[in-house]
Amino acid sequence: MKNFLLICSAGLLLLSSCATGKPVPADYKKDVLLRTNYGDMVLRLNDETPLHRDNFIKLVKHRYYKNVLFHRVIRQFMIQSGDPDSRKAPGGKALGEGGPGYTVPAEFRPELFHRKGALAAAREGDDVNPQKASSGSQFYIVQGKVWTSGGLDTLEVKRLNGRKIPAAYREAYTTVGGTPHLDQNYTVFGQLIKGYEVLDQIAAVPTSKGRDRDRPIRNVRILKAKMVKR
Repeated sequence: MKNFLLICSAGLLLLSSCATGKPVPADYKKDVLLRTNYGDMVLRLNDETPLHRDNFIKLVKHRYYKNVLFHRVIRQFMIQSGDPDSRKAPGGKALGEGGPGYTVPAEFRPELFHRKGALAAAREGDDVNPQKASSGSQFYIVQGKVWTSGGLDTLEVKRLNGRKIPAAYREAYTTVGGTPHLDQNYTVFGQLIKGYEVLDQIAAVPTSKGRDRDRPIRNVRILKAKMVKR
């Protein structure tokens, strides 16, 4: 993944105040509604990734995502948002470097993987971010593609250096689809539970081939993000 948040040296201090504060307990029993100009999506955060869960809830409650764009869209891969600099960005401007000024430590969990609809955190590349810490605000929702068993076998050899894809993952990747090469490299911290048709519509929008590569030509915007009852 590319075009993510630049790491801030003050990250740990800011993370402490944002992600580890005591949230309202009721929020753990709520989901996140993303209202976009293409329709609504509902995300369920995972309790197995508490740092990411709490940080996302904090940002949603502070209306951080209001009017933020999906600034990077790649069909059969993912849709990415969370750059605050995108709110008023003119057409043609490259995006993907904005954020709240901190990172979140990686929380890889074996049971959480990049099946279609997975909510995951964007991050800087391994060369500058060997700990694979997540962006403080940028996230993506997986669309991916449906794989064949043979395709997964080839992926294991050519891209995963022989790492085997677990049987449970394979079942999902060959039925609903996903992006298996991202597993255990980017933190998955939730799942889309409503609005798959919206995900597919956004993933299909025309995008730029210029300096702002993969940015939708017509803005795809989060109009509102809020906590909602399950």
